[in-house]
Amino acid sequence: MNLYGPKQVANSIRAVRGNLLSIAEQVHEDDYLFRTTADTRSVAEILAHIAFFSNLDYLVHEEEHVTAMEAFDFGQFLRDSALQEKRLHSKSTLIKLLRDSGESWAEWVDFLPAPFLAEGVAQHDGTLKTRFEMILSTKEHEMHHLGQLTVIERMLGIIPHTTRAKRDAEISKENTELQLKKGTL
Repeated sequence: MNLYGPKQVANSIRAVRGNLLSIAEQVHEDDYLFRTTADTRSVAEILAHIAFFSNLDYLVHEEEHVTAMEAFDFGQFLRDSALQEKRLHSKSTLIKLLRDSGESWAEWVDFLPAPFLAEGVAQHDGTLKTRFEMILSTKEHEMHHLGQLTVIERMLGIIPHTTRAKRDAEISKENTELQLKKGTL
């Protein structure tokens, strides 16, 4: 029995990217240059990094179909990513990049065949990871940045959308219970 396959990964990619998009939309454009310390990425740089980095899986597994990571110029990929991060991006441009790159990534993953996902790729340390594991790692990398951005929202005085949704659900439940007790519902 296969409990977690490409469709589930694609759906989780969409869920994580949806949460990132909510944050990108909530943060005021003036705060896109905010950074927690001088030596960290700004909000805009984190968002650009995420949008660019999601192309990694397609490049490694589809375009170049590497069987050993030594064959992929990861250093060049990181340099290209850093260049993208440093470009000035408007809020609307970054949101569009995030939306488009996320959906493109999820659509590609959604239809990957099981034998392809089971193929091993030799890592730099000599271990073997499946393409499936590597794609999950990219999604986990994005979740790491989601956590960073959630903390930044708090630092900027923004209540994260997930916290607001939970709070609103609790208030709604309390109001329903109160109305039931009063007999007005």
